[in-house]
Formats: sequence, C-alpha cells, structure tokens
Amino acid sequence: MPAPSPAAVGRIKAALFVILLLPMLPIVVGSLRATDPVEHLTGETGEFALRILVLTLMITPLRLATGWNWLLRTRRMIGLYAFFYAAAHFAVYVALDRQFNFATVLDDVIERKFITVGFAAFLLLVPLAVTSNNWSVKKLGGKAWLKLHKLVYPIALFAAVHFLWLKRGNDLTEPLVYLGIFLILLAMRVPKVRAVVFRGKK
Repeated sequence: MPAPSPAAVGRIKAALFVILLLPMLPIVVGSLRATDPVEHLTGETGEFALRILVLTLMITPLRLATGWNWLLRTRRMIGLYAFFYAAAHFAVYVALDRQFNFATVLDDVIERKFITVGFAAFLLLVPLAVTSNNWSVKKLGGKAWLKLHKLVYPIALFAAVHFLWLKRGNDLTEPLVYLGIFLILLAMRVPKVRAVVFRGKK
C-alpha cells in the first residue's frame, strides 16, 4: 500500500482529533443520568485514558508490521489525548470528589496505594505532554527527547496497576486485560522479541 500524501495524513490527523474528542460528549451526558455522576465521570475518563494509552503504544508495532511510517505523525497527538483524559480524570477527583480539599488529596496519595500509583502515572505524563511539540524536540535534541518519551512505558504499567488495585475485591477481568495488553506491547519493544516478531525491522 503506497504511503498517503502529506495532505492525506493531515486529513487523517484531523479526523483522529475529532474522533478522540467525541467520547467526552457521552461521558458528560451519561453523568447527568447516572446515580453517582462523580463516580461515572471519574471511571469513564480514567478508562478512556487507558484506552488511548493502548492506542499510543500500538503505533510502533503497527508501523513495523505494515511499513506505514506515516503513523508516527499521529503518535504525539494521540499521546496528548491520553494526557487530556488523564487530566480530566484527575480534575474530577480533585474538584468534584474531594472538592479541592488538598489535605485530603495528599492523604489519599500517601495512604491509598491505588491513588499513589495513579498519581505517579499522571505526574510522569505531564513532562511528556509539555514536550510534545517540535520546539521541544529541537531544544532537547532528538535522542534526549526520545529517551524522555520512553516514560510512557512505566506510565502504562502504573496506570494498569492503578486500575487493578482500584478494582481489588471485585471482578478483575477488565484491569487484567489492560495489564496484559500493556505487557504485550512493551514486550514488543524488547530487541530480541522485536527481532523475532518483526524480523529485525526498525
């Protein structure tokens, strides 16, 4: 399949921008109908952050499998959407759940393990969001920028563990599926695994 033109890639990115933003509408509308609107908003924004993290990590394996190098031009925008939903998740928790009681938020971060690891994932996302622009690539240098953005790997694991510990005592199927997907996608970055799966493609 021939590579799409720059104009076509631009149209694909514009479509992705709209598609990834659209879930916010049913999330907000659903909260108006939910028995517990805050729980609904927190859960849905958090899960969409996880889904988009999966999508972000899928870009490289999909590029290697298909040879569609143009996919790399969508990765930063997708990653920013992961941050967007994670920030919404955190904002709902702070503003609506804890009503800006930062002492309580701090206690939660220290004492509740699933919040500790979730907060760590969010903090690590911040520098990635801030540097997801061409100016930062030039300022940091390509190698340093790529090294910084490998933080997405522990972020994905922290986010999956956050979800797993949140669901402790309930059905763990869904968080375990996310954890399994992340582990598979991260394993594909291991040189020996990558060489076998993608026959040494770079």
